[in-house]
Parts: sequence; C-alpha cells; structure tokens
Amino acid sequence: MSIAKHIPNTITSMNLLCGALGVIFTFQGALDIAFYLMLAAAVCDFLDGFSARLLKAYSAIGKELDSLADLVTFGLLPSLMLHRRMIEGGITGFTAYIPLIICIFSALRLAKFNVDERQSENFLGLATPSCALLCGSLIYSADQGAASIASIVHGAYFIPVISVILAFLLISEIPMFSLKFKKGSVYNRIRICYIAIVAAIALTTFILKINWGYIILLSLTCYIAFNLLIACFSFKSDK
Repeated sequence: MSIAKHIPNTITSMNLLCGALGVIFTFQGALDIAFYLMLAAAVCDFLDGFSARLLKAYSAIGKELDSLADLVTFGLLPSLMLHRRMIEGGITGFTAYIPLIICIFSALRLAKFNVDERQSENFLGLATPSCALLCGSLIYSADQGAASIASIVHGAYFIPVISVILAFLLISEIPMFSLKFKKGSVYNRIRICYIAIVAAIALTTFILKINWGYIILLSLTCYIAFNLLIACFSFKSDK
C-alpha cells in the first residue's frame, strides 16, 4: 500500500491527539486552549474524510478509527469541559456530573451512525462534532463575553439542562441536513439559505466587534433551530 493511502488515518490520528490534549488542558482548567484544540480536531475531522474521498483510501480500520477519535474529541472532551466549568463555578454534587451524559450519548450516536444506512446524505439526529463545538463555543463565549451571559451559563441549572437536551438530540430521529452539496438534492436550497445565515451572523459579529466565539455558538444554535422547524413543518404536512 502506498504512503498516500495512510494519509486519512494519519489525519484522523491528529484528531485524536488534539482531543487527548484537550482533555489534559481541561483538567488543568485551561478551557480556552481545550476549545482551540477542539477546533483543530474539527478541521482534521473534515480533512480525513476529504482526503479519503480524494485518494480513494477507504478502509474498515479508518472507519473505526474515525469513530474512536470522535468519541474522545467530540464526546469526552465537551463533557469534561462542561463538568469543569460547573466545578470551577462552585457547583458540586450530582448536577455537576450530568454533562457526562453527552459522552455516553455521543458513543451511542457514533455506533448508530456506523450501522445506519439512512444517513448517507443527511443526518438523523445531531452530529457529534456539532454538539461538541456548540458546548465548546458556549463555554468560550461565556468566558470571553458579557458578564450577564456568563452568569446565565455558569448558573446551577443551565449546563445540566443543555446537556440533557443535546443528549436527546444526539440519538433522536430528527432529520438534520449536512453541508455536502449533491447535484439535484432538494436540500441544496436549504444549505444555501443556512450558509447565508451564517455569513450574516459572522458579518454582524465583526461589525459589532463581538467575540468570534459567538459566530460558532449562534451558527450552531441556528442550525439546530432550523432543523427543528423543518421537522415540525414536515410533521404537520404529513398529517
């Protein structure tokens, strides 16, 4: 096998390395660095699939390795970041461990995705990278943003409630569009509309000189809301 065939798995391994380093920095209380590492891992997660398609380097090992890396980076890491934020906020006891359900449900999500042939174009349920980046950007934006927002995020119940909601979305059967454009797909207009919304969020953020973490946070919040609205209208039209 040529060296090129190993490139996707190497990139996936970098995803895993970023996730492992993120866990270490989370334990040290450096949640901003952990978020940067999560972002780097997300880039690797995109590039490993892109390189596999480009080089036609698909393998069963690569598929399993990708899921294992995603579980650490996009399952364990965001759970620990939310847990750490609660502990640092003086919240202890049972509620401080509720965010760990994201790790469990991420594992269920990844296992389900590997055997579910219905998710070739779009997703059923929230993808683990989206969930993780929402958690990471939530903490980062709260730490870097206004005190009023930080007080809400750092409250006793906000993170546990968000954790339960995200855990449900991870394993739900709610259709959620991917950003992979396919010729003739009925979802292409939806994808274009969403990209326009993200561009508007980014432009507004830069004009108002708001912390860049809000771009990710608001974009992913809109992504979930957008999909829930589409699912709601689809359900009503089916009746």
